[in-house]
Order: sequence, then C-alpha cells, then structure tokens
Amino acid sequence: MAEKKQSLLALLEILKKYSDENHPLSIKNIQDHLLNEYDINLDRRTLYTSMESLREFGYEISDYESSKGYYLIDRQFEKAEVLLLCNAIHASHFISSKQSDDLIKKLLNTQSKYDQKEFKDKVYMANPLKTSNKQLLLNIEVVSETIRDNKQLSFNYLKYNNKKELVNRREDLYIVEPRYIVYSDSRPYLIVTSKNHEGFIHYRLDRMKDCVVLNEKSRVLPKTSDPYEYARNKLFMYNGEIYTVTFKCKESVMDHMIDIFGSELLVIPNNDDTFTIKVKTSEQGALYLAQQFMENITIIEPEKLKKEFIKTLKEVQNNYKG
Repeated sequence: MAEKKQSLLALLEILKKYSDENHPLSIKNIQDHLLNEYDINLDRRTLYTSMESLREFGYEISDYESSKGYYLIDRQFEKAEVLLLCNAIHASHFISSKQSDDLIKKLLNTQSKYDQKEFKDKVYMANPLKTSNKQLLLNIEVVSETIRDNKQLSFNYLKYNNKKELVNRREDLYIVEPRYIVYSDSRPYLIVTSKNHEGFIHYRLDRMKDCVVLNEKSRVLPKTSDPYEYARNKLFMYNGEIYTVTFKCKESVMDHMIDIFGSELLVIPNNDDTFTIKVKTSEQGALYLAQQFMENITIIEPEKLKKEFIKTLKEVQNNYKG
C-alpha cells in the first residue's frame, strides 16, 4: 500500500512538473521520469491504473487520444492567475527582494517547468526600489494575531538616515492597539488606536520591526469610530485634521482622480473643459495632490488651504532664485 501511494504521488509530481497543454507526455516519457527521479519502475498497466486513481481523486488529466499524450489539465492556479500574482509581488516595493523571490518561486512551482522558464527568462528586470526590511511577512502574521485576539502590540518604527539605512525613529518602543490592515497608495498600513492619542493613527507595515504581541488587551472600539472612513479620508495616508476640499480639475486628469478617489467620487462638470470635485482629506494630503497636479488642479475651498498652497509655491520659487 505504501508503495502504491508513493507511486501515485510521484506520478502526480511528474505531471505537474513536465506536462502542460503544449507538452503532453507519452507513457514512455512518464516511465523514464519516474525511474530517473524516483527510482520507481511501473509497467503500462499499472500506470493506466494509477492515472485513473488520480482522476478519481479529482485531478483532471487529459486522455491520450485527444492530445497524443497525457498532461495535467486543472491546476491549483491557472497560468494567468500565477502571472498576475507574480507581477504584483515583483512590483511591490514593500516586499524585500528575497521574500519576493521566495513567493514567486512557490507560485511558479504550481506550473510546468516550461511556463516557469518562460516567466523567468522573459518577464522581469530587477526592481531596485525593494525595501531592505525583511520582516514584512512576519509583521503581517504577528499583527493579524493581535487583531484576532484583541491584544496590544509593541514595535520599533523605522526611517531612512542620510546613509540610506533603515534605523529606529526613536529609542522607545511604540505601543498601540491594532485595528485593521489597509492598502493605500500601493502600500500596506496598520490602522491603530492608542492611549496616548485620540482617534485613529496609522503606520506603514513595511517600516515596522520587532513586532511583539503584548498580554494587555486593547480597549473596546467605540461604535462611533469608523476606520473605513478614516482610511478613505487619509489621502496619500497623511495624518492631520480633515477638511472638505473643493478642487477644480482639467478633464485630462479624470482618470487619475478616479484612480485616487474611486468610482464613487462625485464629479460636477463645468461649462468648460474642467470639472469640480469635493473630497474629505487632510491638509497635507490636499496640498500634496495640488502639487502633484499643479498644472491641472486648483484648490477652490477652503480659503485656508488655498493660501497655504500659494505660500508653498512662493517658497519653492524662492528656492530657485540665484
């Protein structure tokens, strides 16, 4: 019985690794791989029986007549799904290079060796923007545990110094009450509460280090607290007081506004080639957006932010004076 189970697993691995729609395997191919890699010698009849056993277990394997060979039709992930996930992992700056390579390797191992080679040879160039902090995945695991168990969390928070090294922002540990993980501006953030701060605040998960679950419980979150509203209003995840800001925008930036604020954004068309939007966001978030699109966006209200932006522009102008 043990030998039968071993041969079934070996056969499945051979089909996963060496077969796909464009590379069906003959019985002779399968026998050679089994013998060379697992020292298993199966005759044709036993191979046919093993193939049927795998089908009974739910594995979809082609029949010989339709493909002139055998290959695994249904995989844990489709090729397009693996490519999508690998693309996202590789492009994510907050995942270190080694962690990216490990995750991509695991995903590619669900595909045949031919698709693996195609991906490795043709798809990617190196991503130089990867973080050097290798604790992200551990952070997610620990943070998820604290949220599940309603526990407090301690950690060090990092910043880059002038030598481009990630160092602690301060000597003391941060102690917070984790609430939710969100993704904004293509980065993961932890939304928390704290006994030392009223309301929600947030930290970048890829800048956290030495996360430890504490025994002390987090306080009960008031029913009036809305972390989703908090995340929506934190444009570019800047902290600070929230304002209702009116922007006048040129039509050329409509795609960008939808990408930033979502399809539920209220858009008011004007009589020219512009439109008006009203959003709730922090002062720094609004000013940053206005700077990013200064040729296409104008702050209309509130007057305070309008004056602050004009002040910023004058300071920038002075920096360029000889």
